Amino acid sequence: MAIIPQLRLFGWREIEELGDLERLSLVLEYMPDEKLMRQLDIERYKGRDDYPVRAMWNSLLAGIVFQHESVEKLRRELARNGQLREICGFFNKVPPAWVYTRFFKKLFRNEEEIDNIFEKLVKELQEQLPDFGKHLAIDSKAIESFAKRKNEKQTPDGRRDTDADYGKKEYRGRDKDGKAWEKIVKWFGYKLHLIVDATYELPIIYKVTKASVSDIKKGHALLEQIEEKQPEILEIAETLAGDRGYDDTRLIEKCWDQYQIKPIIDIRNMWKDGDETRLLKGKTNVAYDYKGTVYCYCPKTNTKREMANGGFEKDRNTLKKICSAKQYGITCQGQATCPVVQGLRIPLAEERRIFTPIDRASYKWKKGYDKRTSVERVNSRIDVSFGFELHTIRGMAKMKLKCGLALCVMLAMAVGRLKKNKETKCEAW
Repeated sequence: MAIIPQLRLFGWREIEELGDLERLSLVLEYMPDEKLMRQLDIERYKGRDDYPVRAMWNSLLAGIVFQHESVEKLRRELARNGQLREICGFFNKVPPAWVYTRFFKKLFRNEEEIDNIFEKLVKELQEQLPDFGKHLAIDSKAIESFAKRKNEKQTPDGRRDTDADYGKKEYRGRDKDGKAWEKIVKWFGYKLHLIVDATYELPIIYKVTKASVSDIKKGHALLEQIEEKQPEILEIAETLAGDRGYDDTRLIEKCWDQYQIKPIIDIRNMWKDGDETRLLKGKTNVAYDYKGTVYCYCPKTNTKREMANGGFEKDRNTLKKICSAKQYGITCQGQATCPVVQGLRIPLAEERRIFTPIDRASYKWKKGYDKRTSVERVNSRIDVSFGFELHTIRGMAKMKLKCGLALCVMLAMAVGRLKKNKETKCEAW
């Protein structure tokens, strides 16, 4: 059977192939920032207008597109690049550093409006991409502060970071030879918590916290944030993929029971008694392991076999399991007397962490879990393409602002590219 690949309406590679000035042009044209500009103009009122609000804002966006980790590098770029100065709106001299400092303080006071810009861009993508938000992925990203350690002096003065704290992530697994490995990452700074569209690799909701904040705690908060700010996403969302850092019974229950989103979240072995399998309630020859694989035992030979997957019954909230002998034509001596020869149904309530609407032992679960890597690619893009690998950010206010602006730039590029593509097709027709 021939497999026909599904064409996507948008891929980030389209953005990567553009030059910096082309990307900046998309951002400036499609960023929905009119309300913010009006608000900043009102705040300026009759103050001096040597460096217009719009030009200052455009230059900050240019700094993100051009990956300048500091204001000084942006200023040097503006000083030598006359074309960039003209695009931003500076027709005379480059703003001194103190002008940017004051402008940042104004943006700190308008944090809510930057959040609104992000939400408008997400809604725009929903209009442009009918399946945007269908498959979601969740993860957090460690971002180190430019400060290297916590200072005993708690009074903010712009030179030290009094907001950040210490975070730690542990990674465990096995190599190709089955040997266990462990990696522990520690940092001083913050976390960027993200839910992204797993198909188009674009952010849907985000939150910046101190490094020590739990992923599970913010996982709950992000879902509630979507419900409050982007409820249309919940109408289309089908799956949510996450690593074992989000392995939490309440989170899994909330996904399915409250939002009808099927959780595809990796699981930790929480069985402290050392058992490899446990008997299914009410069954004498059916057991399961902590990963949700269900086994039956032959009544005559006690041969252990993995039962076949029969899908999920939404109306009953049960997983179906099928006799492997009947499904695959295997010879089983005890088939005639086996109590589960006709299959069985497992209620999700049997053990909510282990039994989820998409069977953990199925190919569909593995395929859905592979979508989780999309959020890792977004995190990598934030580092490499948006300058967070090397930065000079200290303090929660500036970190929130810079993360929000970077994600808005990412979405504006996507919106701009989609609209340009549609315009090109219309002209061709």
